[in-house]
Amino acid sequence: MILIGERINGSFKDIGAAIKEKNKAPIQDWARKQTEAGADYLDVNLGAVSKSPEDFHWLIETACEAVPTPLSIDCNKLDLMRVALEAYRQIAGARPLVINSTTAEDSKLMPLVELAAQYDGGLIGVVMDERGSPQDIDRRVELGAKIFAVAMEAGLPPEKIFLDPIVMPLKFMQEQGKNVLEAIRQFAMISDPPPHISIGLSNAASKAEERALINRTFLVMAMTAGCDAAICNVMDAELMNAVATAELVLNKEIYSDSYLKAHRKRG
Repeated sequence: MILIGERINGSFKDIGAAIKEKNKAPIQDWARKQTEAGADYLDVNLGAVSKSPEDFHWLIETACEAVPTPLSIDCNKLDLMRVALEAYRQIAGARPLVINSTTAEDSKLMPLVELAAQYDGGLIGVVMDERGSPQDIDRRVELGAKIFAVAMEAGLPPEKIFLDPIVMPLKFMQEQGKNVLEAIRQFAMISDPPPHISIGLSNAASKAEERALINRTFLVMAMTAGCDAAICNVMDAELMNAVATAELVLNKEIYSDSYLKAHRKRG
């Protein structure tokens, strides 16, 4: 399971304030804590705090100084993404990379696929287009297949492609949970080997009372359907224990009585 820590995001008050004040301490603290908790990548996002290339460069440099963990560069502005990717390569060298994210819109898809190929990065493809987020299974699969085909034609191998079926808040769109799970099952059959399948887990429990429990349950169910990556709260110890146990049940890890301890040490 590829775990992407969600916490270095300007939408969180402490990170937003740190970006404005150029205070490295909170950002580097979260980088270390998420890495120690088992994050494989750290999602780095300016949020709405800034659109400045200098601020993004500073944020990437700050995170990279603290830990060797690869970054997921999260940005919806193409020009800013280009700057961020160049900064990351200058700072981090050949360290692995994930670009978060493209959609299936032609105007966004090809430029970001080309950037992923240029910078040898993974690419998260969110299955929406100019018509918005699909509500049905078939449209999700259609858009996922389009993203996958375009990425493959540009030279990205399946292991560099992440398809995101768009998790909807269960509190407001409860019927979408089963549609997402079925889309994941079908994504897993797109090719052999299949692409990675990633979800933005926190969306599942947005505004819900039992957020931790919903996220934990949904992620395990998604894993059984074929999901193998998630942007999530890696600081939730029970969530991480559930991931480790699901991998055990799915025969992706070798059983030992100390499997939880082994899973925690992987970070």
